[in-house]
Amino acid sequence: MPENWDYTLQIPNDLRAVPICRRTLRLILTMHGLVGLVDTAELLATELVSNAVLHTKGPAALRVRRSAEGTVWIGAWDADPEPPRPPEPLERVGEQEDGRGLGLVVACATYWGWMPSARFGERGKYVWCELAAA
Repeated sequence: MPENWDYTLQIPNDLRAVPICRRTLRLILTMHGLVGLVDTAELLATELVSNAVLHTKGPAALRVRRSAEGTVWIGAWDADPEPPRPPEPLERVGEQEDGRGLGLVVACATYWGWMPSARFGERGKYVWCELAAA
């Protein structure tokens, strides 16, 4: 049975936090022997954390956890309680500069979702996705 673990990285509302989260996630997955998930997980975390930093004004957090069943969850919390805009199908956004982040999450993750969540004394939301760790 796979081990379960849970990491949370609190981040400021700063675009420099995005590559920090990506590199931290790579290190976590590599150290836990999940190198095969790194590229997809980095893409998904980048989209989730970028949305949290770009579209809100407060603090944010990256959470990465693995269940005893082997599922890897990646999520970003932000200080805006409003739900994310529904994802656009990737073929509809084409070469646009923005608007495809959650579409990539939908295309690459096994599941995704969001829920209201409070952290750091602030209301907000948690947007997550999961990957099956084969």
